[in-house]
Amino acid sequence: MSRPDLPGDRLVVRMPNWLGDVVMALPALAAIRAAYPGAFLAVATIPSIAPLFAEQIDAQVQQVIAADKAREAAQLREGQFGAAILLTNSFRTAWSARQGGIRERWGYAASGRRLLLTRALKRPRRVHQSEYYLALVRGLGIDAPAIPPAIRVTGTSRQRALRLLADQGIASGETIVGFAPGAAYGHAKRWPPERVAEVVVRLAREQNVKGVLVGAGGDREAGRAIESTLPPDVRVVNLIGRTDLRQLVGVLAACRAFVSNDSGAMHLAAAVGVPVTAIFGPTDERATAPIGDHDVILRQVFCRPCMLRECPIDHRCMRRISAADVYAAVTRRLDRPA
Repeated sequence: MSRPDLPGDRLVVRMPNWLGDVVMALPALAAIRAAYPGAFLAVATIPSIAPLFAEQIDAQVQQVIAADKAREAAQLREGQFGAAILLTNSFRTAWSARQGGIRERWGYAASGRRLLLTRALKRPRRVHQSEYYLALVRGLGIDAPAIPPAIRVTGTSRQRALRLLADQGIASGETIVGFAPGAAYGHAKRWPPERVAEVVVRLAREQNVKGVLVGAGGDREAGRAIESTLPPDVRVVNLIGRTDLRQLVGVLAACRAFVSNDSGAMHLAAAVGVPVTAIFGPTDERATAPIGDHDVILRQVFCRPCMLRECPIDHRCMRRISAADVYAAVTRRLDRPA
């Protein structure tokens, strides 16, 4: 199949709704950009993620649409797009594209929306989520190499992050390791806070490394639990719920290594270029592991991957991962040249 022609020169790509999925879709977006180099390319995504693409304006896209659920069709109509590539699976986003007057609507035949699409492709099974988005693009006849996601960090975001860190007592040049102790999918994905605290303590005492906690507002409970476990001589900088998305990107860029559960922050750190130690329990690393040269730590117990939000037994998939395992992975990364 050859690459389809665009009706006109304006194309919009509807990105997924979860931060990690958006990052994993970036290689597909890069392939679309390369396939239509002369097109006006816009991305539509939910308002909380839209600021991420402000880092990519001019580098990859020309417009970012913060898609409001009630107004998305009207927003798309205002853009006068000739074609839409839907990286979402929902009926609603396909309906919005049709109601937005977009002539060509391409995506997976999912959620009963086949009749809303002008090109409907069959969904692949049991592939990494990044490959899932690439397969859609390839199904349209677009060359889409499997490359790691990459996010350009602007100087403005770096400087805002460095000022925030300085306000918290972290001087320029100090070695920082970031931690994302939360997870949006439920408590089962969270490595126990006391284990995170053990790693923070060892890094501080043995490596003279400062720990920085990051995450969304919903992760504050995990951050407080970590802080309450630390001894008096070790301090962690808790930025959970205190950064916007662009500032978070800058903070990640300042880290020498990053420790995370399976979360959007994990994928974001990997895309910024930080080596990640990813801790997997109930979720499937074959589908959502960070892409590139990173460490994935897990324990193969009989019940994983169960994909449950809460563990009905003893959380053995996470509790059998020791602080020593994670500490060793992080220090191996720190021993390499920055």
